[in-house]
Amino acid sequence: MIHALSISGLSVSRGERRLFAGLDLNLKAGEAVALTGANGAGKTSLLRAIGGLIRPDAGEVAFHDGDGNPLDERLARGRETHFLGHQDGLKTGRTAREELAFQCDWLGHTQYGLDHAIEAFGLNPLLDLEVRRLSAGQRRRLAMGRLVGSPRALWLLDEPMAPLDARWRAVFADQMRRHLDADGLIVAAVHDPLPIPTRALDLGGLT
Repeated sequence: MIHALSISGLSVSRGERRLFAGLDLNLKAGEAVALTGANGAGKTSLLRAIGGLIRPDAGEVAFHDGDGNPLDERLARGRETHFLGHQDGLKTGRTAREELAFQCDWLGHTQYGLDHAIEAFGLNPLLDLEVRRLSAGQRRRLAMGRLVGSPRALWLLDEPMAPLDARWRAVFADQMRRHLDADGLIVAAVHDPLPIPTRALDLGGLT
């Protein structure tokens, strides 16, 4: 299980433009980091580099277990990370029940985890509706169900609160606290502060 994330000398470009270079970050179990900066500063790209979805120009992303031993990057990413991006990645033709069950089956889950996801995010009234009929906030709640339905150590979140109203922001804040209390890790790209204790990493960038 991932107990620590270390990033050293990371450089990432998009096209011909260098987003950031020489970036260092160390994160331990129970900690959260908020990535801040202007649009285009590279917040999403950093999340994708941590998740192995893009290859950095230089530098290293490493994962460690509770004894500080390095973990196999491919296995750590495949088994212990969640990426929640701007696009929820949901199949619109499925019902919410079918989609949540598919996503959690694909990622690996316990029945308790699936039941907890439904309860935590108030999904029960939505389960028989097709995903295409859900509002943006309801889709986000359904996508968030994967986080608790298939527990993994490292959450990579891209503006997770954006489509949610105040009630569901508070619910998700509680789930983030629970995750950290269980030795989870969170790296989140944000414009507004998260309602949990975080360290800030400002990527700067142009407005």
